[in-house]
Amino acid sequence: MTDRPSALTTEIAAEQRHVDEVYARLEEVRSGTSAVEAEGHLRAQLGNEGALYERDVLVHNAARRRAALDRGYDGLVFGRLDLRTGEARHIGRLGVLDAKYEPLVVDWRAPAAAPFYRATSEDPLDVVRRRVIHSSGTRVVGLSDDLLDPSAAPEGMAVVGEGALMATLARARGTAMRDIVATIQREQDEAIRAPAAGTTIIEGGPGTGKTAVALHRVAYLLYSDRNRYAGDGVLVLGPSPTFVRYIDQVLPSLGEEGVVLRSLGTMLTGVEATRRDDAALAAVKGGLRIRRVLTRLVWQPAPTAPQRFRAVYGGEVLILDAAALSAARKAARRRGAVPNGSQGQARTALLDALWNVSRGWAEPPEHWEREEFDAEMRERTEFQEFVAAWWPIVDAEQVLRWAADRSRLARSAGSDLTRDEVAALATSFRADGWSVADIALLDEIKALLGKPPRSAARRRRPEDWEMQEIRLSSDRPERAPAPVDEDEEFSLIVVDEAQDLSPMQWRMLGRRGKYASWTLVGDPAQSAWEDAAEATTAMDAAVGTRLRRRYLLTTNYRNSAEIFELAARVLRRWEPGLDLPTAVRKTGAEPSERVVPSGSLPEATRAAARELLDDVEGTVGVVTTARARDEVAGWLEGLGAGRLQVVDSIEAKGLEYDGVVVVEPAGIIGESSAGHRVLYVSLSRATHRLVVLTTDPEWAEPPSDRPRSSEPLSLF
Repeated sequence: MTDRPSALTTEIAAEQRHVDEVYARLEEVRSGTSAVEAEGHLRAQLGNEGALYERDVLVHNAARRRAALDRGYDGLVFGRLDLRTGEARHIGRLGVLDAKYEPLVVDWRAPAAAPFYRATSEDPLDVVRRRVIHSSGTRVVGLSDDLLDPSAAPEGMAVVGEGALMATLARARGTAMRDIVATIQREQDEAIRAPAAGTTIIEGGPGTGKTAVALHRVAYLLYSDRNRYAGDGVLVLGPSPTFVRYIDQVLPSLGEEGVVLRSLGTMLTGVEATRRDDAALAAVKGGLRIRRVLTRLVWQPAPTAPQRFRAVYGGEVLILDAAALSAARKAARRRGAVPNGSQGQARTALLDALWNVSRGWAEPPEHWEREEFDAEMRERTEFQEFVAAWWPIVDAEQVLRWAADRSRLARSAGSDLTRDEVAALATSFRADGWSVADIALLDEIKALLGKPPRSAARRRRPEDWEMQEIRLSSDRPERAPAPVDEDEEFSLIVVDEAQDLSPMQWRMLGRRGKYASWTLVGDPAQSAWEDAAEATTAMDAAVGTRLRRRYLLTTNYRNSAEIFELAARVLRRWEPGLDLPTAVRKTGAEPSERVVPSGSLPEATRAAARELLDDVEGTVGVVTTARARDEVAGWLEGLGAGRLQVVDSIEAKGLEYDGVVVVEPAGIIGESSAGHRVLYVSLSRATHRLVVLTTDPEWAEPPSDRPRSSEPLSLF
């Protein structure tokens, strides 16, 4: 006697039939797309300009459509709604119509799919049963149902599987972030589908899914108004290259390509910064007072600017010494708006100075005509080359390297920097490569320098000059000025970990989003930036005064309740008044706090990492201080086979692992005055297992002389 199939087996078979129909239709659409592409190539054989244009349009659109079909192929259908009307509506990564233009699959971003995310048992929105379909490629392997309106359920309606969200949360983490398109929760969906205009603020603690929500919002906005956003560009800004690598597959998995993903260290084309300054130096570089220093710096003479000019005119010798050149420079600056755009004013100021020299003689040459004098001097090679050397067109990197000269930086600093700050900055600017904080300074300098006139940008200028006097040489080497990058502007800007941006970084972003729609993602309790008021002022200037909408995510889906309880307890010892999210998943695995002798820390770290690699199926992160990161990585060399990652406490922001080892939490706290918040981030990266290794038994206790804040934090 054959056993009857179970309800789950029967339901999987029914869904598989529908999925098979969808994929069959998808192949028909793909074939049609290929035919359109072939037709486009045939058009080109006509040989005229119109035919070539038609070919380009047809081929481009067909290739784009085929790419979208390919991206959405695996796991295309992931949901189903059974409605009170009797309709069964399938939800997927992209919309698919049958040959009669009836929907086989509704795109998850379409309004018709919204109840899949927003319906609850309290407000079912006419949904009787919500089903999540788990697939492997084109094969249905599991189902998870929620019966939202039992009173409307027809007799015999099956409800199978475990809760989809909890099943997903229990899965092992990989090295890249996954989309959450099948398990978006109601409060998350409200933020995803928020109106585009103005600024959308998504605020939430660790594990609330705010990063995933922001990325899904990008996909939603591109779907709802593609012409606006795809045309003018979309920027997603993350805190570190590690984070950007972690999220870079989410949008492609949702069918969206062409979004610009950048970290704070890669905001400038052609410049990449990975080095990070210590907290004190980063605070100096990030505060608004540094802008006043840079404003003075860009107007200083180039280090190689000549100090003397000599010319012969009408049989007379004209000389401008250092004092006269200094006065001419001041006159040019009064006339010019930006240094790179003021070479013409510099030329005029020099001509004025030369003319005044002749007028100051006891017997001025009365037969000289000013108009003729100016015209002849402007045409002289030695005068043109002197102007190019005395007032060169420069780029931002050149100018910031000049600040490595302590005396030059001190002249620019005025009273805005202390002597120790000047010394620390000058030393930093002498280092190989730029730091992440330097990128905003370079962008500010670029804006302060301005763009040169086109003729000046094309003009070649000499490379080497004698400091005391111009001497012409036919074989003097020449070089073109460094290219000036065009400013990028975007129609949509998404900023993750927004609470950590410095005022100068907000200024950098503001220049790229004057007319943009903004989505800001952050958590005040994780803020590493100390002067929140100054950062808020800079943020307000960047995003403007348009309408703001705030969405608060309150449920921690990442951490087990046991892990988050430890992280929250530590943070509240420093700031008792914080309102933190609630973790909803219990595993029974308590975090382990281990006090070890300092000499045994390498061995203990290796043992803990090996233990977690054995205990969890996915990834393991080891979090330590920035200073110790490379050393700790050396302790763990050879472990993990790609599953183990060592990061410092700042790099850990936005990441998640199945298991985490936090090494020397007291050291993380000590890296900055906001170190306790950074530690809170480190302690909340794990989904299943957490081990804390410390040589200080009192690592979680604030110093007795430190006031404990009970004021609520505000990010925006």
